Amino acid sequence: MSIARSLLYAMANALHPRMLWLMLWPMLVALAIWGSIALALWARLALRIALWLQHGLDYALAWTHLDLGAAALVAANVLLFLLFVPLVYLTALFILSLFGMQQMVNYVAQRSYPALERRRGGGIAGTGWNSLVAFLGMLLLGLVTLPLWLFPLLWPVIPMLVLGWVNQRLLRYDALAEHAEAHEMARIFRERRGALYLMGVLLALAAYVPIVGFFAPVVFGLAFIHYLLGALAAERRST
Repeated sequence: MSIARSLLYAMANALHPRMLWLMLWPMLVALAIWGSIALALWARLALRIALWLQHGLDYALAWTHLDLGAAALVAANVLLFLLFVPLVYLTALFILSLFGMQQMVNYVAQRSYPALERRRGGGIAGTGWNSLVAFLGMLLLGLVTLPLWLFPLLWPVIPMLVLGWVNQRLLRYDALAEHAEAHEMARIFRERRGALYLMGVLLALAAYVPIVGFFAPVVFGLAFIHYLLGALAAERRST
């Protein structure tokens, strides 16, 4: 199954009441958590970042004698917003992977892959470990790529690439854990690495689109399930 077809099936499935509820509560919880933190810290963080940016700009552009305080404050608020969005949807994804993916897998499997044997190569412990690896990997990739964020042409791109990896890491395991054996999961993840990464990047981009970003975690979760169960079914038919 292609990525486009998986997304189309996912959007159709997302209209079911059970899926609509899964769209709402993880995002509402994530928004409540980070919204509370933002209300408490946003203004102070924006001022500190603005001062840091202003010092850097004043040093780099000392010859211009311009007052860049207002521009630095605007830039600081933009940076905080760019950080706030992925924090919210990644928190929603973590919640979804722990408490919602099994319902989504059952929903898709019953309707589209009823004959696909469940070999249960993964479990709750694997989900927890996968989430931890995704979180630690995000921190490591963020630190490794941090110097590149200073280049204007790269700083919008690098976060998308990092988040693309995190997204696919979070969603791919639970999409197959119930149906595939461990060796089947490893082989499909390896053979479909590029497509899974592309889907992760598309989710990272969709998160910044107004309204669409609110529903993106569940829609892409369903798309990962359709794509990977389709890949598993095709592999078993060929053997």
